Amino acid sequence: MVFSSITFLFYYLPAVMILYLAVPWRMKNIILLFASLIFYAWGEPVYVLLMVFSCVVNYVWAILLERGKNQGLSDGLLKTHFILNVIFNLSILFYFKYINMFLSGLGLIVGSDLTIRGLSLPIGISFYTFQTLSYTADVYRGKVRAQRNLFDFSLYISMFPQLIAGPIVRYADIEKQLRRRRLSPAIFGQGAEFFITGLAKKVLLANALGEVFSQICALGNISWLSAWLGAVLYSLQLYFDFSGYSDMAIGLGYMLGFKFNKNFDHPYVSASITEFWRRWHISLSGWFREYVYIPLGGNRAGKSRHILNLLIVWMLTGLWHGAGLNFLFWGLYYAVFLIAEKYILKDYLSAHRILGHIYTLLVVVFGWVIFAFTDSGELFSYIGSMFFLHGFMDSAGFYYVRTALPTLIIAVICCLPQVYAVKRVLIRRAPVVIYVVNILLFILCVACIVYDSYNPFLYFRF
Repeated sequence: MVFSSITFLFYYLPAVMILYLAVPWRMKNIILLFASLIFYAWGEPVYVLLMVFSCVVNYVWAILLERGKNQGLSDGLLKTHFILNVIFNLSILFYFKYINMFLSGLGLIVGSDLTIRGLSLPIGISFYTFQTLSYTADVYRGKVRAQRNLFDFSLYISMFPQLIAGPIVRYADIEKQLRRRRLSPAIFGQGAEFFITGLAKKVLLANALGEVFSQICALGNISWLSAWLGAVLYSLQLYFDFSGYSDMAIGLGYMLGFKFNKNFDHPYVSASITEFWRRWHISLSGWFREYVYIPLGGNRAGKSRHILNLLIVWMLTGLWHGAGLNFLFWGLYYAVFLIAEKYILKDYLSAHRILGHIYTLLVVVFGWVIFAFTDSGELFSYIGSMFFLHGFMDSAGFYYVRTALPTLIIAVICCLPQVYAVKRVLIRRAPVVIYVVNILLFILCVACIVYDSYNPFLYFRF
């Protein structure tokens, strides 16, 4: 079940909200937990048991870890206890997400197909695994107390707004909200506005951009014009698809009384790759910084070690997105630019923001091409088209420019923070205008969902 579906909008969400708001406070977490399990089981009827198993094991493990610390267990044993928990969680993630990549490589060596057929990737496993890892890490470091209520802990892991595609929520950020949170018509309305904004990003922009990109990819050998147009369209599609889903998740959180941190901050206005990754998928970047980069030593252990740390973090960031060599190359691709900015380009980019912005967009758009194609043959063919391998322009390129131009212009404008600044002013001074716009956007989104069969969600595969 996806947020941008009739089933979710008109059946699941109204039923959950009515029941959630009707029950007393002591029952709200239980209602929300079972609603979240139903939401997940709708698409993963078998793997919901895997998630429940993960919740129970990590719940018990964290309590034992804290108890051992309170009873004076040695640092060595505590560290071993924690490392075993990390191995447990990563083993589950590795099996479902990476085992076939590993077996495929091994099969090439021995000359046999060793892959496990029929093994599918549980939806959202990367997100909820990282949440459990951050939780046990914070318990181990003494930053949070182990949760003693199994239902509350399971709700933290499985809460349906952020279960499938984030943002990755740290336990410390919502620990108090699990016990007590504020609900009001104003907060509910703020959440509904967030949700409609995200829905419009997903349905009206991401889907329209993605449909043209798919048509361009289906052409085969394309011109330079078509290839770069497609790369720009995909870059915008990915942004509006993922940031739209994050906005919907944050909006649903507000409607339920939870406040999640923002996950995107207008990344395409960045003037460096460093700035871009402070603005894009903020919860993932923060997770790797807090739980991998800093424990490795960050930038405190000298230049050589700092470079190695960046390579490790970005190799893992690439692999987190998928079990393919393109994701590994994509992560290392960004590591190279981040290292260059740190030691070579930093002062120049600070002094020439406009050139830095152009450079950033070119690096990011090309990077998304590496990200988009898991098949190496398709990837190299597309990159070849971007560098004039199949000609400069063609009639198809001009046709798609004319077809996509209106949506492209609107999408570029919606990437700018000024649009949202104007919206905030209108909320204060002319709220009726915003109410009318939100209603019209919702009606238009529903119409598109009903009549348009193209409604993918890119981050389901991560």
